[in-house]
Amino acid sequence: MKLLVTGAAGFIGLHTAKSLLQLGHEVVGIDNLNSYYDPALKAARLRILEGLEGFRFAKLDIADRDAMRALFARERFARVVHLAAQAGVRYSIQNPEVYVDSNISGFLNVIEGCRHNRVEHLVYASTSSVYGANTRMPFTEQQNVDHPLSLYAATKKANELMAHSYSSLYGLPTTGLRFFTVYGPWGRPDMALFLFTRKILAGEPIDVFHGGQHQRDFTYIDDIVTGVVGAVDQVARADARWDSAAPDPSTSNAPYKIYNIGNQRPVSLLRFIEVLEACLGRSAKKNMLPMQLGDVPDTYADVSALTRDVGYRASTDLEAGVGRFVEWYRSYYGA
Repeated sequence: MKLLVTGAAGFIGLHTAKSLLQLGHEVVGIDNLNSYYDPALKAARLRILEGLEGFRFAKLDIADRDAMRALFARERFARVVHLAAQAGVRYSIQNPEVYVDSNISGFLNVIEGCRHNRVEHLVYASTSSVYGANTRMPFTEQQNVDHPLSLYAATKKANELMAHSYSSLYGLPTTGLRFFTVYGPWGRPDMALFLFTRKILAGEPIDVFHGGQHQRDFTYIDDIVTGVVGAVDQVARADARWDSAAPDPSTSNAPYKIYNIGNQRPVSLLRFIEVLEACLGRSAKKNMLPMQLGDVPDTYADVSALTRDVGYRASTDLEAGVGRFVEWYRSYYGA
C-alpha cells in the first residue's frame, strides 16, 4: 500500500516508517523540520529513511491547509499514520499557540485530507497525558478523560473527539493510540532519558522532580512500532454491541477505536535512573525538585484491548532498552 507518515523525521516517525518500508509498503513522509529540538538530529533520521527503497520525503507543515490538500489529492494514500504534533507537556505552558496550530489545525487538515480522498484508515498518535487527573491504576480506555492537566493533553483529547465526529459523520475509520512514555535509540532530546544521559556524561546534576517517586510505564520504541503497525492493519469498525445508554469511550457505533499502547510494567523514576547509571557506568548527581506544573504522578497502561485485537505484547525489559539507547547515544555523539 501507499501510506502517509506525518512527522517522519521524528522519533516514532522514523521507526514506524522504517518498519512499514521493510514490510514492502510505499511510504511518503512529511515533516516541517522545525527547531523545537536540534534539526540536525531530524536530518540524520531522514537520511536513514532516504536510503530505503520506497520512501519519498516532502518538507511540509501539517498546518499549511493548501499544501496538505494538494498532497492528499496528488498522492491518494491508502492509509495514513499521523504522528506529527507539537509534543511536550511543559513547552505547552510556555507556548500554547503552537499547540493549537499544529495539534488542532494540523489534525483538522490531516483528517480532512482523509475524508475527501477515500483514505481507508487513519491511525493517529494520542497520549497517556489525556488521563490527566485520573489516579485509578492501571489506566483503561473506559475511564473518563475529561480532566487534562496540560494544554498538550487537551489538544490530544480534542483529536480523539474530532476523530469520532469524522468517523460518525463520514464513516472514516479512525484509530487513536495513547502512547505511554516512549524511549529508545534516536529519541527526543527533551525526554528524560536523553537529558539524563547527556548531563551524567558531562558530570552535570540532573533535575529529579517529585523526589523521583513518579511511576512511568516506560515503553521501548520497537514495542511501540509493533503496536502501531498492527493497528494500521486492523481497520477500525463499528462496534455492534456499543450501547448508547452506557457508552464505552474507547469504541462506538461508528468505525472508531482508542487503544492504550504501553509496557504494562511501570517503574519509579529513581529506578529508571539506577538502570541508566549502570548502563553508563557513572553515578548521577541529583537535584531533587518538587512536582512540575502540568505533570502527573504516575502512568500505568492496561493494554489488554490492543493485545486482544492486534496481538500486541511489549517484550523489551528496561535494562535492555536503556542499554540500547546508551549504545546509540555513545555512537551518535561520540560520547
